[in-house]
Amino acid sequence: MPATFTFGEMLSARSVIGTTLAELGDEHPNLYVLTPDIGATLVEFRDAFPDRFIDVGLAEQACVGIASGLAYDGNIPVVSGMLPFLSMRALEQVRTDVCYPNLPVKIIGTHGGLVGNGGSTHYAVEDLTLMGALTNMTVTSIGDPAMVGEVLRQSMTMEGPIYIRLAVGKKDKVLYEPGEHELRIGKGIIARQGTDATIFTHGTTVAQALDAADQLASEGHSVRVVDMWTLKPIDEQLILSSAAETGGRFVVLEDHLAYGGLATRIADVVADNGVHLTGFERLGIPQVYAGFGEDEQLRDKHGYGLADTVAALRRVISAQH
Repeated sequence: MPATFTFGEMLSARSVIGTTLAELGDEHPNLYVLTPDIGATLVEFRDAFPDRFIDVGLAEQACVGIASGLAYDGNIPVVSGMLPFLSMRALEQVRTDVCYPNLPVKIIGTHGGLVGNGGSTHYAVEDLTLMGALTNMTVTSIGDPAMVGEVLRQSMTMEGPIYIRLAVGKKDKVLYEPGEHELRIGKGIIARQGTDATIFTHGTTVAQALDAADQLASEGHSVRVVDMWTLKPIDEQLILSSAAETGGRFVVLEDHLAYGGLATRIADVVADNGVHLTGFERLGIPQVYAGFGEDEQLRDKHGYGLADTVAALRRVISAQH
């Protein structure tokens, strides 16, 4: 049975991956788990199903290629590793070996955004742009570790590939009460209702967006928080309804390059549908190599920390038609 977690609890998303895959290994005898030498959290699956666990060593391209071969044979491969390398070093293999034939390969990993203090070589900050550009690829970014297991379960019946982005995954805050929201790939979550503006976000910055909305509430403002955890396909209806219901005032907050990620996708939806917004601000990583530091420090340094988020919301709320 899927485990349940308590709102506000700190939880390791990596542990959820390990326990969920071990459970799914019983249900799906054709499930294989592969890793490019990042298998410490996969020991439960490895110990239970050693013949279906493959560690290729530090070779992301080979890992994706083997996964595609297994999928061609009717299996369900899950590739688990560090996203800076799975999204860039193995990009050609993901595009040609996985997406072109539309194979059910699941790519899940950590270090999405400026997390882990590993420096710019170890931050996945272009990954959502790259994966979102690939035909047939579903793209997700999860902030609540308790959601990871359910997303993996839903992905088992998907025909094509999926990319599941996490932060470091060692100590993450559970954001939602069990059963509070229906979780469907392709649909966003209204994490907080509001009428004065909408802040769209995903991944690690969902908690920050909720904190910003709390601060605006103390000033008498009502801010809707949308956890757009599926970036592709994006929930167009939720974007359009939020524009109508919150005065056309949008802020987009993400731990990714400010252009090419969620903000760009939302801007495309707005433009394609001829929607006039009263205010629109995007908060994310500028065109810099971000350097070393804790994630909150780096967000503050690069202009998308909590104070910046609150300021952006104030600006769009004060914008006039």
